[in-house]
Amino acid sequence: MLRFILVAIFLLLYFLLGIPVLGILWLIGKVNKRSADLAALRIVQWGFKVILKISGVEVTVIGEDRVPDEPVLYVGNHRSYFDILLTYSRCRDLTGFVAKKEMLNYPFLRTWMKRVYCLFLDRDNIREGLKTILTAIDQVKNGISVFIFPEGTRNKGEELSLLPFHAGSFKIAEKSGCPIVPVALNNTINIFEGHLPYIRKTHVVLEYCSPIYMNEMEKEDRKKIDVYCQKIIKDTIEKNHTLV
Repeated sequence: MLRFILVAIFLLLYFLLGIPVLGILWLIGKVNKRSADLAALRIVQWGFKVILKISGVEVTVIGEDRVPDEPVLYVGNHRSYFDILLTYSRCRDLTGFVAKKEMLNYPFLRTWMKRVYCLFLDRDNIREGLKTILTAIDQVKNGISVFIFPEGTRNKGEELSLLPFHAGSFKIAEKSGCPIVPVALNNTINIFEGHLPYIRKTHVVLEYCSPIYMNEMEKEDRKKIDVYCQKIIKDTIEKNHTLV
């Protein structure tokens, strides 16, 4: 319980002190927008790293050098809120996560999320969902990577299981021409969700798989890119299960 309390205290202080910081970033953005954007990214990453440290999370990272030096579409399996902290804290350049629209209900959190180019997906409204995907395509074309969990929600099933991937998630890569980087996460549910409300010291594995360029794929594989990527992540989490 101590780790949970310490994380809660840190988050409270982070959001309180973040109010003037957001104002400073706004002023910097008037002079140099990219500098302000990168500063916001690093500040959020610092906060995530502190939370991971407090939580006692030990991470084995594999294949980070496979990530191309260009905007990409990251797609990952999703079993824990900590998946966002683990992956976002390692992004080299501007990256926006696609989150569920319910995150807009949290005032300070949504302000920071918007500040770092996160997008909010309405899963119950096809038209609004399409608008979010189109915005994500524009962001990639403007040099900002996008990270999405194509399962659409946290998977609460058995370890090594995956929910079906939503094919619409991959339109971001198809229409922007950016590479897809599958991201496989092992054992993250055991940080928090596996034993609420306790946060426990946990070893997790994070692997960046080889990038996929849709324009180089066979036609049949392109048509089933959701299944193709799901298999890569499934094979990777099964391979890495012994490392946990």
